[in-house]
Amino acid sequence: MNPQTLDSYVSGRWTRGGGVETSLVDPVSGEMIATASAKGVDLKRALAFARRQGQAALAALSYAERAKLLAAIADVLTANRARYEGIAIQNSGNTKIDAAIDIDGGIGTLKYYARLGAGLGEAKMLLDEKPVRLAKAENYQAIHLMVPRRGVAVHINAFNFPSWGLWEKAAVSLLAGMPVFAKPASSTALLAHEMVRDVVEAKALPEGTLSLLVGGANDLLDHVLSDDAIAFTGSADTAARVRGHRNVVARSVPVNIEADSINTALVAPDAAGGGAAFDAFIREVVREMTVKAGQKCTAIRRIFVPQDKAADIAEALFAKLKNTKVGDPRNEDTRMGPVVTRAQQQAAFEGIRKLAQEADFVIGDDAPPAIDGIDADKAAFVAPTLLWVKDSKDADAVHEVEVFGPAATIVPYKDEKDAAAQIARGGGSLVASVYGEDKDFLARMVAGIGASHGRLLMIDPSIAAAHTGHGIVMPQCNHGGPGRAGAGEELGGLYGLRFYHQRLAVQGSTELLASLQAQAAALH
Repeated sequence: MNPQTLDSYVSGRWTRGGGVETSLVDPVSGEMIATASAKGVDLKRALAFARRQGQAALAALSYAERAKLLAAIADVLTANRARYEGIAIQNSGNTKIDAAIDIDGGIGTLKYYARLGAGLGEAKMLLDEKPVRLAKAENYQAIHLMVPRRGVAVHINAFNFPSWGLWEKAAVSLLAGMPVFAKPASSTALLAHEMVRDVVEAKALPEGTLSLLVGGANDLLDHVLSDDAIAFTGSADTAARVRGHRNVVARSVPVNIEADSINTALVAPDAAGGGAAFDAFIREVVREMTVKAGQKCTAIRRIFVPQDKAADIAEALFAKLKNTKVGDPRNEDTRMGPVVTRAQQQAAFEGIRKLAQEADFVIGDDAPPAIDGIDADKAAFVAPTLLWVKDSKDADAVHEVEVFGPAATIVPYKDEKDAAAQIARGGGSLVASVYGEDKDFLARMVAGIGASHGRLLMIDPSIAAAHTGHGIVMPQCNHGGPGRAGAGEELGGLYGLRFYHQRLAVQGSTELLASLQAQAAALH
């Protein structure tokens, strides 16, 4: 079978780049399934077209009308879901469960923002606060409004969620009134490419409101303007280059970053010996290590346990992980597939070796696992790998090295203060989950570790079986985190619209302000 050539959709047409910048492969067989290149694509012209055509089209619509566009996209994607699942298995090595998280997560986020946007009605701007008096004269007041930015939303996405990463950003920016210029990671771009192709063919969006760049970013950032906005998901190294790009800096282009994150799960002393909270802890750690082969920015990397229970917890996790069936995701009994490429496999092994300099293996290894019927020289498998830092006092790597694969490390703690101090050594994370029976302990941990995270999942027995999961990003909640996680914020319901709006104070008479308020939808 000849590899498919992926084109970019820019300036209102499909455009083929020159040569081959990236080969997309099946991470089980190593077979090349597609090629991608954006060489020679006129990105300055493409961005200008999106600003001119796409921005004008969205500006003419109310929030409720834009919400209908999101619903139309969701309908197109839902109709083609079965095909997308096959692509996710072939290009990303996803199991059906993995594929559902990505595909259904994207569709679900579109539907959520479609419902949210419908509630904003026919308004074209948002009211952020009630009027405030500025002087003795009661007739002189001010309000804060938010109006859509006039440029393009440039979205640079990571390889692990080619569907969700595309649509969670697009849903918010399109509702806000900014056209989308999406650049997916090349290695897994087939799914994003096919989704956009289906949306384009269905004419679900006005021309210019959705563009897709497949291949290298090349000189993309040279052509962004002050009215544009950039949302990036990926490594901290690439994030630094995006944020520090000379043109981005010179034009003060807003940049939202979601980067590396060494996320945490902690079991409280009162729950470490068993019970509903403990069972939820074990279940969630194993799930986060193995779903999508650990390739989630929210996956658990550090497992904090009371030091007197570390051996028992290591044994309990070992018992679960040893039964995880690793193999071809096309097989019904497979519970974990490969990482997406051989390069990612080698990066995971390098990280595991760094961790192993300070930790012992409980299960797993720093070499490809032997799997029946799989050629280890072509495939990209990493076995579930659990390590144990037995003396955490002098351990550094566990707090500094993120293995983007199915690996996590047990870290003992002495008491609450010690646990909070060690968690903070991660330098800022997207999410931590804490499991305990004592609600007072959970409340103290919110105060103790909250400043280091964008989201906390606090599990007591009452929600042990009902919560949505440590690693599942819900559109109602903030997604982002401080420090090494990028200091960004996405989603969070209507709050996510802020990034794509200009917030301004309007000072004037009460009569004028009342007129503006009548035209705006309340953000809160």
